[in-house]
Amino acid sequence: MNTNVGMTGPYAIRTEHVDIPVGDGPPMAAYIARPTAPGPFPGVLVGMELFGVDAGVRDVCDQLAGLGFVALAPDFHHRTAPGSELLRDHAGRERGFELLGLMTRTTVLSDVRAAIDHLHAVGSERVSMVGLSLGGHIAYLAATEFGLAAVVVFYGGWLPTTDIPISRPEPTLSLTPKITGRVLFLVGEMDHVVPPEQQREITDALREAGIRHEMVVYPGIGHGFLHADPTTASDAWRRVHALLTGVEG
Repeated sequence: MNTNVGMTGPYAIRTEHVDIPVGDGPPMAAYIARPTAPGPFPGVLVGMELFGVDAGVRDVCDQLAGLGFVALAPDFHHRTAPGSELLRDHAGRERGFELLGLMTRTTVLSDVRAAIDHLHAVGSERVSMVGLSLGGHIAYLAATEFGLAAVVVFYGGWLPTTDIPISRPEPTLSLTPKITGRVLFLVGEMDHVVPPEQQREITDALREAGIRHEMVVYPGIGHGFLHADPTTASDAWRRVHALLTGVEG
């Protein structure tokens, strides 16, 4: 277990790698970042992209910890390719899709439950989730199953379809009425993974189910802007902080 201390916001933070027991399999590795100040602090699960818990995902955890949250990023590839940090190139994307095809709804929810239990164990009474792309889908799914205070979905794909195993047997979007917390969905107008038609389907599902939500569509922006477009990312972080602070206030 390696621990590091640094500063990314109002709070100095410390980070470490931990192993989390999962009832139906081997332990699940995770990256955790938290303020060094005395707690307790609210917890936030961070859902990784296809590429694993890489530097970009760890940076999201660090940013959240600097804002006053305990941020935990589980390795959702731990059952099939533990410790994977894939390059953000064509080969890495292809391998990521191979590993995505090995995930199931049952195993992902089991992993999310274990991660929530870990956050409770370290003193976070309330838990929210922030997910990126694949992790955004997982965050939306988790919101339908667990009493999360809020979820932030960064360009979560495949929600209205059954194209990936974690969106089966019925599309994850069809489970929207089971959500009890608030939802913030952040997506670019030109996103090829979440095209405008799907953006409208998601908005309609949230509205029809009476879920407290905000759908933010950034004009002219594509997929993956959190790591690629500083201006859009800055606005997104402002909204994320406002939501997470609001539900804990």
